Amino acid sequence: FSNTTQHLYIILHAMTEIEGNCSSHDEFYVRYYVGHRGEFGHEFMEFELSPSGKLRYANNSNYRSSTMIRKEVYISPAVVEETRRIIQSSNIADLDDSKWIEPTKDAGRQELEIKMGNEHIAFTVAEIGSLVDVAKSVDPEGLRVFYYLTQDLRCLMFSLISLHFKIKPIP
Repeated sequence: FSNTTQHLYIILHAMTEIEGNCSSHDEFYVRYYVGHRGEFGHEFMEFELSPSGKLRYANNSNYRSSTMIRKEVYISPAVVEETRRIIQSSNIADLDDSKWIEPTKDAGRQELEIKMGNEHIAFTVAEIGSLVDVAKSVDPEGLRVFYYLTQDLRCLMFSLISLHFKIKPIP
């Protein structure tokens, strides 16, 4: 297995002790969207994790007449709790996106919406191509936290979706 698959396997199977300690009574929701309108129409990638553990993924690319990909899977309370822990440890709730690069009509946009308990935050920023864009911004520290958190969440969600829909199950 690759390191990512091994790490994900450990998260999925070795964290069952956490399930008894989950804060499932607190509402938890996260949605991430990145997309743009361009030569091939509205192209985007989005995932959403609801309090029930339902993970929804959508990817729309009209390149070469591709169709929209939609996947849905339920994940365990332990994985939901680990996602919550990742978000909390990033301290994203302490940030202010008012100085971040505003999305324009021509450029892409990224959105991150998080609800944890009574706290509901939403960030909108122009699509970030690389860390060079982050370094050039007015608030590089805040945008760096956003960038790395969204990268971590994307990797985790892609891994969960990929692992669930594997043709050959992992023994």
